[in-house]
Amino acid sequence: MLYEKIDDSKVRCHLCSHRCRINPARRGICGVRENREGVLYSLVYGMIVAENVDPIEKKPLFHFWPGSKSFSIATAGCNFRCSFCQNHDISQMPRETGNIAGRETSPADIVERAVRTGSKTIAYTYTEPTVFFEFAYDIARLACERGLKNVFVTNGFMTEETLEVIAPYLDAANVDLKSFRNDFYKKRCGARLTPVLTSLRKMKSLGIWVEVTTLLIPSLNDSEEELRQIAEFIYSIGAETPWHISRFHPQYKMNTLPPTSLEAIHRAARIGKACGLKYVYSGNVPGDEGEDTVCAHCGELLIDRYGFYIEKIRLQDSNCPQCGATLDGIF
Repeated sequence: MLYEKIDDSKVRCHLCSHRCRINPARRGICGVRENREGVLYSLVYGMIVAENVDPIEKKPLFHFWPGSKSFSIATAGCNFRCSFCQNHDISQMPRETGNIAGRETSPADIVERAVRTGSKTIAYTYTEPTVFFEFAYDIARLACERGLKNVFVTNGFMTEETLEVIAPYLDAANVDLKSFRNDFYKKRCGARLTPVLTSLRKMKSLGIWVEVTTLLIPSLNDSEEELRQIAEFIYSIGAETPWHISRFHPQYKMNTLPPTSLEAIHRAARIGKACGLKYVYSGNVPGDEGEDTVCAHCGELLIDRYGFYIEKIRLQDSNCPQCGATLDGIF
C-alpha cells in the first residue's frame, strides 16, 4: 500500500515521511519494505515478533479505557534508528542483521486471540507500527467488526496519507515527541521533527484520541526552553492532551548517561502545568504522585495508579465526584 512506481523499475514509498526512493532489489530505510522488479513488498506481513497482553497504561495511555487489557503486537523493523531504543533487538534487527524474525499468523488469528483474552484494544506497539502498516490495517478493520478498539504507539513519522487511510479504524495513539530540535531528531533518531508535529495535528483533526510521551534524557532534551516549547506545542493542539514525561535509563548505544533524576521529571511536569496542560504525568517512576489523574478543575484524585496498574478509579460517568467536571478522554 501507499507507494508509486517511477522510472527504471524504481519505486517511491509514501508510507512514512522518509518517502524512500527504492531501487530494484533494495529495501527502504525501515529495512522491511523491498522493491522486487518494480513492485514494493512488505516483508513483515503476519510475521509477529512480540505478542503480549498488557495494561493499557503501559502504552502509556491514561485516558483511554483505564484499567483495561490491551492485546499488544509487533513485527521487526523501524523507520528510526534511535540510539536509546529499549527494543533495539527487534526494531533494528532488519537494518543491523538483514534478518527478519517472526512467527507467521493471520489478522483473524490476532483478533480472535485478543477477544479470547478479554482485551478491549489491540495495540500496535514495541516497534513502529507504520512499518507493518498493511498487517495492522487488516487487523484493525477486523477488530472494529468485533467491537475492539485500535491503538498505535508510534514515533509519529507516518505521512498524512497514511493517517487518512487508517483513521476510520484507529481510536487512539500515543506519540513520542522526542525533542523540539531538528538536530536531535537527525543525530539521535535519523529523522526530522516537522513531520512528527504534522502528524500530531493531523491525528487531532481526524478525531483520534492522542497522548504524547517525551523521554527526558539528561543534557540532551531537558533544558527549560525546550521543555517549554514541547509543552506549548502540546497546548496548541489541545490543553486536554495528556503529556507523559518519562524517565530515561541507559540503553543500547546511549549507555554512558545517568538515569534522569526525579527532580528533572518534576521540573518538567511543573513547566507543562505552567503552560496550561491539564494532565501531566511522570513515567518510569512507580509510586510517584505524578502517575495519578486529578481533576483539572478542583484537584480531586480521580485515578490512583501504581506503575502500570490502577489502584482505584473515582469517577461518576466520566465526571469528577467532587465538582462534576468532565474528565477528558474515553472511558
